[in-house]
Amino acid sequence: MGKHNEFGKQGEQLAVEFLVGEGYQICTRNYRFAKAEIDIIARHGETLAVIEVKSRNMGFLEDMTATINPKKQRLLIQAADQYVQEMDLDVEVRFDVITVIKKGANFEIDHLKNAFYFF
Repeated sequence: MGKHNEFGKQGEQLAVEFLVGEGYQICTRNYRFAKAEIDIIARHGETLAVIEVKSRNMGFLEDMTATINPKKQRLLIQAADQYVQEMDLDVEVRFDVITVIKKGANFEIDHLKNAFYFF
């Protein structure tokens, strides 16, 4: 496995630990439907959070939330809809982004709730 893949997995694990610490229940990781993959699906009360994790090294200049283009958003929405139907859930669905930035030996985690909306 390439170093970038290992770093991505490490970022996802840190995001899971962060979410658990915030009272989220992790439902599944790396949920796949068609051409989409949802990094983390977690429940917080009556809300289902569909979470995309973006891990980068410090100094990365691009706004990471901007890397989730409209096509990626549509795929995430379709996959989330499939998951909700598959699990027969009656919940509010929210799309979040968690950024994990490596700063030396430490990591900075930021949780952006409602990163994008669907209609």
